[in-house]
Amino acid sequence: MTRLWALGAWDLAEMIRNGEVSCREVVEAHLRRIDEVNSLVNAVTVTLRESSLAAADAADRARARGGATGPLHGVPMTVKENVDVAGSATTMGIAALREATAAADAPFVAELRAAGAIPIGRTNMPEFGMRWHTDNALYGATVNPWSAAHTPGASSGGEAAAVATGMSPLGIGNDGAGSLRWPAQCCGVSALKPSLGRVAQAGERAGPVPFAFQLLAVHGPLARRVRDLRLAFHHMCGRSGADPWHAPVPLHGPPVPAPVRVRVVTDVGGTGMSPEVADALKRAAAALADAGYLVEEGEAPALTRASEVYTQIMSEYGRVHRDQPPVETIASPGFVRFWQLYEPIWTRAAGERAFDPMMERASIARLWSTWMDHAPLVLAPIRTRPAFPVGSDLDPGWLADWPDTMRTVVAVNLLGLPAVAVPAGQAGGLPQAVQIIAPRFREDLCLDAAEALETALTPLTPIDPRPGS
Repeated sequence: MTRLWALGAWDLAEMIRNGEVSCREVVEAHLRRIDEVNSLVNAVTVTLRESSLAAADAADRARARGGATGPLHGVPMTVKENVDVAGSATTMGIAALREATAAADAPFVAELRAAGAIPIGRTNMPEFGMRWHTDNALYGATVNPWSAAHTPGASSGGEAAAVATGMSPLGIGNDGAGSLRWPAQCCGVSALKPSLGRVAQAGERAGPVPFAFQLLAVHGPLARRVRDLRLAFHHMCGRSGADPWHAPVPLHGPPVPAPVRVRVVTDVGGTGMSPEVADALKRAAAALADAGYLVEEGEAPALTRASEVYTQIMSEYGRVHRDQPPVETIASPGFVRFWQLYEPIWTRAAGERAFDPMMERASIARLWSTWMDHAPLVLAPIRTRPAFPVGSDLDPGWLADWPDTMRTVVAVNLLGLPAVAVPAGQAGGLPQAVQIIAPRFREDLCLDAAEALETALTPLTPIDPRPGS
């Protein structure tokens, strides 16, 4: 039999519908895979063994009775530790929250369950989701399955590593500054950052959500195949969860005249691009051109200023309380050192203070809207450098240009646009990836283009953790 853990969510759902395999067999295969490889990468923090097997048995009984089954019936999923899963702790990577058990699922987790998906585990993240390497005092560091010497990314680094190694066919994370797309780049998987308002923000354990996170952060899926992203995404958008930003917009927009134009961003505000990332961008552009897209180079408007305004909003409105406890009392020494080094860099990255950052955001959004009227898709790097060696983000000299390398990432967050991260080959033993950006609520255009890329460029995962990992 085909190794079930190596299959994607779409394939598994189809096999279950056709009676080729039971839900229990699928869940057990992924639990065994976790047992086999998680000790090498430390991506899954908690295995929901009993509840997932019970859910699989119930799903098999429902199917045997001929009852209605959802499109994700029996498909396992893993969920990042800052998303509510009923009966499991929403730790946010913080040791003090190890017992912060959620009474109910986050709205989109409930929706995925209603479609038949079965949570089998929780995944690792850095404290507060505020570091670009996955490590914390509660569970320790996640290892990149491609190279133990390099970061798996963050903050959804546990999810990316779990999906890359076949421990999960579907991961659920979030993205406030590239936290889906950057780990996807590091681990060689795909990820969808939806438009602002698509997926409900609310969660029982999360409590009040700071304005910056309401505006800049969204929840989304990770998977090894783009069609699995699409399948999951279509079952994350229907419940508002009392989120005031939620917008029940149709999942498919009006047709775009062919050939669809794509602008390739090769100049990220004057910041250089590593050869590996530049080559991945060229490969992706050529693949889209071969697929019938009209590809042309273009300079993204106000990219540097978008990054600065993003930083100002996140800095000013990213807190729940006026007074915060000292970070050293709740976080690991690694995070404390990281933040001590990064805070002055972060402060400088804010640039000239805006009179009204939301007003300036609207001006930048209008510039992008006009720019994308001509070419609705943008092909851009995620970070302009590949996965970094572990420990680099504790070096102040190395950290200095981090905000510049992430401009195309945070501009997408600032403007609430959808973007798909998709692998585009490998170099130096590490995966490379690009992102495809579209106008707000046009995830369908992003996903279509990402599937065209995936068809042309060989998918990179699942993989076994590399020796030394």
